[in-house]
Amino acid sequence: MTERHAPAESAPGAPGAPLPRVAVPAVPALAASPRAAVLVHPDGEVEENTPAVIGRKAADLRPLVCHEPAMARRLGRDSLFCHDILALYAFVRPARFALPTIAGLAEALGEPRPGDLVEQALVLPRLAGLLLDELTTLIRQDQADARTLAFAMARGGWPWGGPVLAALGARGDTPHGSTIARAFRVWERLTEISEHAPEVAAGHLPVTDAEARGRLATLLGRGAEDRPQQADYASAAAAAFAPREAKGAPHMVLAEAGTGVGKTLGYIAPASVWAEKNDGVVWIATYTRNLQRQLDGELDRLYADPAEKARRVVIRKGRENYLCLLNFEEAVSRLPTHQAAAVPLGLMARWALATRDGDLVGGDFPGWLVDILGRGWSVALADRRGECIFAACTHFNRCYIEKAVRRARRAKLVVANHALVLVQAALGGLEDGTLPTRYVFDEGHHLFDAADGAFSAHLSGLETAELRRWLLGAEDGSRSRARGLKTRAEELVGEAPRAAEALVEVLQGARVLPGPGWHARLGEGGGRGPTERFLSLVREQVLARARDPDSPYSLEAEVAPPLPGLAEAANALDLALHGLDQPVARLMKALEQRLDDEAARLDPTTRQRIESLIRSLERRALLPVRAWRAMCRSLQSETPPEYVDWLGIERAYGRDMDVGLHRHWVDPTEPFAMAVASRAHGLLVTSATLRDGSGDAEDDWQAAERRTGAVHVPEAMRAAVPSPFDYPSQTRVLVVTDVRKDEPDRIAAAYRELFLAAEGGALGLFTAIGRLRAVHTRIAPEMDAAGLPLYAQHVDGIDPATLVDMFRAEENACLLGTDAMRDGVDVPGRSLRLIVFDRVPWPRPDILHKARRAHFGGRAYDDMVTRLRLKQAFGRLVRRADDHGAFVLLDPMMPSRLAGAFPEGVAIERMGLAEAVEAVRGLA
Repeated sequence: MTERHAPAESAPGAPGAPLPRVAVPAVPALAASPRAAVLVHPDGEVEENTPAVIGRKAADLRPLVCHEPAMARRLGRDSLFCHDILALYAFVRPARFALPTIAGLAEALGEPRPGDLVEQALVLPRLAGLLLDELTTLIRQDQADARTLAFAMARGGWPWGGPVLAALGARGDTPHGSTIARAFRVWERLTEISEHAPEVAAGHLPVTDAEARGRLATLLGRGAEDRPQQADYASAAAAAFAPREAKGAPHMVLAEAGTGVGKTLGYIAPASVWAEKNDGVVWIATYTRNLQRQLDGELDRLYADPAEKARRVVIRKGRENYLCLLNFEEAVSRLPTHQAAAVPLGLMARWALATRDGDLVGGDFPGWLVDILGRGWSVALADRRGECIFAACTHFNRCYIEKAVRRARRAKLVVANHALVLVQAALGGLEDGTLPTRYVFDEGHHLFDAADGAFSAHLSGLETAELRRWLLGAEDGSRSRARGLKTRAEELVGEAPRAAEALVEVLQGARVLPGPGWHARLGEGGGRGPTERFLSLVREQVLARARDPDSPYSLEAEVAPPLPGLAEAANALDLALHGLDQPVARLMKALEQRLDDEAARLDPTTRQRIESLIRSLERRALLPVRAWRAMCRSLQSETPPEYVDWLGIERAYGRDMDVGLHRHWVDPTEPFAMAVASRAHGLLVTSATLRDGSGDAEDDWQAAERRTGAVHVPEAMRAAVPSPFDYPSQTRVLVVTDVRKDEPDRIAAAYRELFLAAEGGALGLFTAIGRLRAVHTRIAPEMDAAGLPLYAQHVDGIDPATLVDMFRAEENACLLGTDAMRDGVDVPGRSLRLIVFDRVPWPRPDILHKARRAHFGGRAYDDMVTRLRLKQAFGRLVRRADDHGAFVLLDPMMPSRLAGAFPEGVAIERMGLAEAVEAVRGLA
């Protein structure tokens, strides 16, 4: 039954409660958990019931909530028409961090954290009032822009439109159409790129041991605790910055630094000294967004002045991470016929003017805003289709990514990610054709996987259709800026007949690639043109030979022996692609000839556009087409021994999404060594888990060298600095022996009891998304009943980085995630005191792993990969000297030979679940 209470004394408007200066919408405030929901009505009456019942009542009330998508799921609804306070927060405080919870917003606004659901619902109107009040303090110009945007958003149906306009002093006057358009045209108010002369080549002065240690001491500041391990690590890292003595022979240092050593500042010290002494740049590559953000914060110690830091430090990511102003302009152009679009575009416009660098993924763009706006109105506005037209773009001189590219050329430290560094190296260099000479690869245990992605090739429906779209433009009648190569290149071809002929041939050759509707045609068993016919036969072979063709998950099959007709189809596709390969090469050559012939007449902008087009043709067309042709020829004979090929169908939610032929290097560190290491002067590869702990020190180092590419570099140096933590006294490793890992109910019960015993602060890791979801469904109500917030990847619809932030902020919360998420969890303190792994994380036995297993040593390779995964997961548990906790593995088949994954002195204790629960309760 519904429970109703008298108006709460602390409700807004109740005696003694501070009244907001700006009126808050008179709607109920709603808070919910997996078991219960609360509505606080405007008169203060409190109504409690189950989420389903409250959800039905709230459907027509436009309640005040926090995070509509999560709230709707909790109430069992597809959506919820409401006043989402997160949308108001994004309007009032664009590009400013806040957790997407009521408690998180309260903390961001300087209010006490609410407790139970009633307190959460009661505080929502006050938080809304504070935000509306804050709008009254905006400076005059900002207030005028915000008022115009709010008018358009209100007209588009934004529930907050009226209250925001009232707060901004709107008096019923309708802004002129041109004024509204100007408010959305944020690109006109962005600063332009400042061009500089080319940078001089860096020097080659070394970093001495004393310099590295001295800079570290400066970074740590006076009064810092004495950490000799960190100083030793900085000295070892300095060796990567010695001058190179022979071509192709960089100074490569493998430096393992145990958790707590402080490796981030340890390598920043010598890297910053080298950059300053030699007027050069060091590229620091990371794998996770969390570490990139941590690095950004740590560099405040090096450059305390924000203006100086902006000049010296640049965060770099791929183009697909940044807001594309041309995409945004084209979205804005649709406003006259699509008024509702003013709501998401208004919030994006507010952010675009406040952002530091335009980064939509992991920068100052709130991850939860994607949930609120939808991907189409947020991250999809980035350049995700390779359509950048560079200098031909009207926004080129204000482009976020171009600003980052130019700043990186003059910076001292560039913080990038492994993928960007390796992909650019695979394509021949950075945007200006150069390569860095000094690298730091943090989270170096991921280098193998990052290289695997960067140097692979995929002859698939999505990849080939994407190239056709890039060459021919949109063919389905949709409004898109995918205008095709003809529009981008016609002016640049000029009057050169050879270039014009080649351009026509390229456009004709592109028609051998899959056209609109290719996906449906493959599903019907047909196909139009040589590429679709080839892919149709690939699909047939996978379905004929896959272990479980009806599986909702992705399928794969060996390439040999090919299905009848497949080799012939591959040969036909090779010949067809030849008709695209050669014209692209001729067009590039003709454009290069124009640069030479008209060197004295070409203006700088045209020259830059031609050079950009040549690079784009090589990267977007020539290189992939030649890789596809080589794969087709191998299908007719034999795959070269350095590669592994296979056929696959990619599935999501039980639907076929893509089909194709895939090629990976058996050892991806080979191309890494060729493209990056051999061309660099110095590389530092560092991690807390470079070695797997097999029990033989030399074997461990050799395995680390194979995983990082050091085996391909002459005389790589080794360094290891142990963790300062006392793991035997701070941690326990428990293997539960009486829970069957193939029984979902038993697994869920184990997670429930262990989480309850720890009283929260628990991370649950899974090797499969299906098991994660099953456990979440079974334990969520009981976690809620115990007052332990439960968050889950692939369930809550919130991006992983935001989930980790939410988990970190609440000492007694629990988080479920896949094993792939583990490195993003950097949570010191009591917020993480228990890790539960559902089973031994053996490698997935797919075709690629089968080839690598044979190449790298059979079962020993399986063990190495598994030990590293366990070691990396265990490393999340203790992040500082006063941390304590337990690592629990729900797998009685855990072999003792994997014990080296855990620190020396930490014994693996095997016991039943009841005993493990008591052990965990003792740690809580």
